[in-house]
Amino acid sequence: MDTHLKGEIAALITAVFWTITALAFESASKKVGSLAVNILRLILGLFFLSIYGWFTSGSFYPQGASLHNWVWLSVSGLIGFVLGDLFLFQSFTIIGARISMLVMALSPPIAAITGWIMMGERLSAQSIAGMVLTLTGISLAILGRNKNETGALISGKGKYNYKLKYPLKGLLFAFGGAAGQGIGLVLSKYGMQDYNVFASTQIRVITGVLGFALVISLYGGWQRVRIALKNAPAVRSLSLGAFFGPFLGVAFSLLSVKYTSSGIASTIMALTPVLIIAPSALLFKERVTLREIAGAVIAVLGVSLFFF
Repeated sequence: MDTHLKGEIAALITAVFWTITALAFESASKKVGSLAVNILRLILGLFFLSIYGWFTSGSFYPQGASLHNWVWLSVSGLIGFVLGDLFLFQSFTIIGARISMLVMALSPPIAAITGWIMMGERLSAQSIAGMVLTLTGISLAILGRNKNETGALISGKGKYNYKLKYPLKGLLFAFGGAAGQGIGLVLSKYGMQDYNVFASTQIRVITGVLGFALVISLYGGWQRVRIALKNAPAVRSLSLGAFFGPFLGVAFSLLSVKYTSSGIASTIMALTPVLIIAPSALLFKERVTLREIAGAVIAVLGVSLFFF
């Protein structure tokens, strides 16, 4: 395998890992609530990262990180894990997961613009075409997820009228989630530099744990966390999600931005909403439409442009 594809392959693996994570966390959230899931997934992820650090470097704690690494990776953890996820989960309660994830498809261009501003990253015309095609496929697939929601396009008398059918507050929260993910990814790349990927992930997760601990304290949600720990099925789902999310998923996402541009990496990782269609149909008996299949095919074609 060509080494210049290392970042793109890592991003594709990340999308698969995040698909597993999303299914696991969906199951856990339905049992114990999203706030408890957020803090527990990061604590479990930190546990996995610490064990990995012990076996690979003899230390449970990130070693050899510079002040630059600590500052920027911590900022990335706060923006990506804490603020981004807080906004995203709040948008779920207002406009629903389907529209929220559609807005989250804005994360790749946000990452690309942020990478251009902060790090002078450039994208070729073919890469830009791949981004556009991938985002088109993702949008097509997600918009076909629920027939009970008609989207923003409505039909008038012999013509089409466009109107905002979803609350602006919910859309802004979802945009905040997309911005948190996109900007957080670029800050991770800037903060990581040549530092170890897994140790970088550990620094981000440590910051995320501390940030969510503060949020839960402000919301008075520790009782829900204690209840969640007593729910064995939820803990099993959380453990699975934490292994493939805050541990492997985040580490591979940092590996991807280390070897390719932030815009390309985040676009390929944005395939998760498409990849999740088939397992959702099998596990949760969701009906898959031709529109969703078409969207998946278009998205995969878009990703393929990054590999040629």
